[in-house]
Amino acid sequence: MSTGLLAILSMLPIISVAIFLVLLRWPASRAMPIAYVVAALLAIAVWGVSISKVLAASINGLIVAFSLIYIIFGAILLLNTLIQSGAIHAIRQGFSDITPDRRIQVIIIAWLFGSFIEGSAGFGTPAAVAVPLMVGLGFPAMAAVVAGMIIQSTPVSFGAMGTPILVGVNTGLSADPEMLAYAAGLGFNEWEQFLAFIAGKVALIHALAGTFIPLIVVSAMTRFFGKNRSLSEGLQVWKFAIFAALAMTIPYYWVATNFGPEFPSMFGGLIGLVIVVIAAKLGFLMPDPAAPWDFDKKENWDPEWSSHLPGQTQQQSTDAPTMNLFLAWSPYLFIAGLLVITRYRAWDLESLLRHSNPFITWSWPEILGSDISASFQPLWSPGTIFIIVSLITILLHRMRFAQYKVALGSSLKTLIPASTALVFTVPMVQVFINTSGGTAGFEQMPIALAEGVANLTASAWPFFSTFVGGLGAFVAGSNTVSNMMFSLFQFGVGERILVDPTWIVALQAVGGASGNIICVHNVVAASAVVGLIGKEGVVIRKTFLPFLYYAGISGAIGYGIVNLSSGIFNAGFIVAGLIVASIIYLIATRDRNLTIP
Repeated sequence: MSTGLLAILSMLPIISVAIFLVLLRWPASRAMPIAYVVAALLAIAVWGVSISKVLAASINGLIVAFSLIYIIFGAILLLNTLIQSGAIHAIRQGFSDITPDRRIQVIIIAWLFGSFIEGSAGFGTPAAVAVPLMVGLGFPAMAAVVAGMIIQSTPVSFGAMGTPILVGVNTGLSADPEMLAYAAGLGFNEWEQFLAFIAGKVALIHALAGTFIPLIVVSAMTRFFGKNRSLSEGLQVWKFAIFAALAMTIPYYWVATNFGPEFPSMFGGLIGLVIVVIAAKLGFLMPDPAAPWDFDKKENWDPEWSSHLPGQTQQQSTDAPTMNLFLAWSPYLFIAGLLVITRYRAWDLESLLRHSNPFITWSWPEILGSDISASFQPLWSPGTIFIIVSLITILLHRMRFAQYKVALGSSLKTLIPASTALVFTVPMVQVFINTSGGTAGFEQMPIALAEGVANLTASAWPFFSTFVGGLGAFVAGSNTVSNMMFSLFQFGVGERILVDPTWIVALQAVGGASGNIICVHNVVAASAVVGLIGKEGVVIRKTFLPFLYYAGISGAIGYGIVNLSSGIFNAGFIVAGLIVASIIYLIATRDRNLTIP
């Protein structure tokens, strides 16, 4: 079978997702079973994968889905606990003391606090922390999810203390034993130094592309969820948004180039958070305090913006005591501290929390005799941290058991409908990426698709390499998995088109991060945390343009860098310049015809 036809067939599960979930706006609980059937039929009939392996991949998908549902439950429980204790009320008041302007609040919470949580834990944890926090503060659920998804870009490559690089790129490249010799030829006798070298390139591209992400988040919020549906109302805070971006990306890049891939997102987010909060309190580059931007009255919101789950409430317990701001924030400080402590490699708590002891790791090796294995480590899961912190909150906030019982009951009621879509989404992903080793002898579907694209693009590949990385994250739900699948392939394409292949691998990592913006099961999980059911396709429609921006400008920058020998005015830098010029034009003309009726 030709490479082109194989690539087209590999696209069919993704096309079915695009048609039913995004274009027709079906809920994921209806669209993803169709995508699953398409992927399973292709795996069996075309790739020649055995039925037992398809079932094994499906079972693995259900186990992964359960692990995500566990995290979702912990996040919902923590949110409801803080609502009952009165902490959310205090935090809301604290933000009002900094600024009641929702545009600034979303930058602080989603971009900076979210980046810090991504650096600490990764794997969708920012959505489980920052998104419900925004909902608790009075953001529409869909606005919170959209904001939480858009910022899943710049910090993701260094999420979970560098896991997408240290595990994803590392595993992908080290599959070829000749890579050690290549790294040594560049002067890197230690493999970790070579990974840090690639990480520096990843950080540079991210720092450049991430400059406009806070502005895009704010503009999306005002355009889609504002009373006036006005893009200009978001663009009005461009000075503060770009300042907030640089407050994160400059230390982020410096940490990446000096200390390696473990800490850029965590330290960049934390340093940026301190700088930006102080600046906001001082009024530096802030919008007019006399006219803070806010959402319309809740009764005027579009019904699809809000949670429809039974028991989901955003109201403070009527008899919850008032508390000081530090005490209100203390559960989030505990979360951040526990995530950092457990993920810090020098202390090696991972070996304790993920040990093969059956009480710590629940595993199913070689499911149904296949080469697919599944495991779940409850003590390592962020869900356990959320549950522990919710229990600590009882003591910290001096809650009565009746209040916690309300929070627990509400969370259990919301869990089943909030998680239904994941039961169909993740098995489809696992079937899609576990299609190697069939009787037809074809590469797994993602690689077959990438090879088809590479054969069409030739020397223009850097423009498309980020989209391939994004595609991997879109279907797999993970930048780490995307890097595992495609890093060695991207390296080989770089050698084939006679450019520095390490830059192409860096573009893969950046593209994989950008794919998280539209990743189906991340959208499903983030939506589930705040009870936004059946609107996953609507969310992806609203985040698709930010994904195109991020993957597009990153690919253009990469093309410009690898072809720098032909001059600074090459096609890559010209395209990147045009994208930046378009944004500058929108800022300059923000008050002209930008209010949508």
